[in-house]
Amino acid sequence: MPTFTALTTLSGKGPAEALAEALETLNPEPTGVGVFEMEDGSGLWEVGGYFNEAPDEAGLALLSTLHGARPFAVSELPETDWVSKVKRELVPVAAGRFFVYGGHDADKVPEGCEPLLIEASMAFGTGHHGTTLGCLRALDRLVDDGYNAQSVLDLGCGTAVLAMAAARVWNGTVIASDIDEVAVDVASANVTANGLEGRVMCLEAAGLDHPKLAESRPFDLVFANILKGPLIALAGDITASLRPGGHVILSGILNEQADEVIEIYARSGNSLVDRQEIGDWTTTMLCRFDANLL
Repeated sequence: MPTFTALTTLSGKGPAEALAEALETLNPEPTGVGVFEMEDGSGLWEVGGYFNEAPDEAGLALLSTLHGARPFAVSELPETDWVSKVKRELVPVAAGRFFVYGGHDADKVPEGCEPLLIEASMAFGTGHHGTTLGCLRALDRLVDDGYNAQSVLDLGCGTAVLAMAAARVWNGTVIASDIDEVAVDVASANVTANGLEGRVMCLEAAGLDHPKLAESRPFDLVFANILKGPLIALAGDITASLRPGGHVILSGILNEQADEVIEIYARSGNSLVDRQEIGDWTTTMLCRFDANLL
């Protein structure tokens, strides 16, 4: 069955949500409508509709005019077996001692690595994206430096690949949390597939607002591979959840956003340890001040 997309942009969250609501009244109806803030600092929001048959382009033109949006760009997406495509295109990824692979590449796992199995049907957070790869490399450097984290949180865990990596190298408590129920289910399935049941706890939580997270504080290490907005909003809570001398690895940050995020975390009580750029994305590692050493 073919799929059609209709995408446009306009300024402001409110106008974008109003356009999305109006888009749902089209005939034929969209099978789904999404509203997303652009990550380029432009202040624009993207509104998209997904259709199982060609959308009414005259209706789209009328909606874009009424709501002050750019004309909709309509595209037909080819039918694709996405799992097969992922298997073909997502080759294994080596990040220091860590080796992230799909089951179809099990014969390629090298001796002496820390293997992390992520199936093709659960491909978000495989290590191919610069943000996840940056976090794995930062973790690898921490281990090389002799750091030993006995309490670890993977905040916004996705596939839980970072939580599982921590569980491979340390023997303490590892928690993988996400705001999305489906992501938590995916994380749990991956933990089981990697034989890490009882080593990684997966739970649904918004930010750090969960009793289990409160019980497990302070953390020696927090991963937060999310986006600039929530990273900034959570800076105080993340810092407060760290023990003095504890580390936080941040990613999901565009290169041009990194200085602002680092400054806010510095004001919250952290010092920069390392930063690296992979493509358009920056990963930073910071350490919470130990007031006793100041």
